[in-house]
Amino acid sequence: TRHTHIIYLIMSQQGAVLQSYNNELIKCIEDLCSKRDELHQQILQEEEEKQKIQNDIRILTERLAQVNESLARKIATRNDYDRTIAECETAYRKILESSQTLLHVLKKESSTLKEKTTSVSRTEPTTGSNPKHPHAHTT
Repeated sequence: TRHTHIIYLIMSQQGAVLQSYNNELIKCIEDLCSKRDELHQQILQEEEEKQKIQNDIRILTERLAQVNESLARKIATRNDYDRTIAECETAYRKILESSQTLLHVLKKESSTLKEKTTSVSRTEPTTGSNPKHPHAHTT
């Protein structure tokens, strides 16, 4: 009958529409799954990179601690050098000052002795030996 035929056509059209919706829903779900899988791969890669970075940080932190310890030892040693050098420079300045004072005293004494020797020579006879100076020679 005609009426049955119309119902069949309507049902057929609705079935086609439902099939179209179903196909579209399946396609959307597949797209979502594909995007989720792609995102999951990115997450795995970033987690791996994160692990490598954390390992690098651990290694660098250990190295930084070693360098800091080495620096502390070397700075302490350099400070010891600075202290020793300063002490040596101070002692050397004192030696120079003492040498300068000694030289000044020696020149003054030498001058005084020369004056005494000159005045003694003028008052003593030039012949014979000098009894005060057993090593003196006659000229």
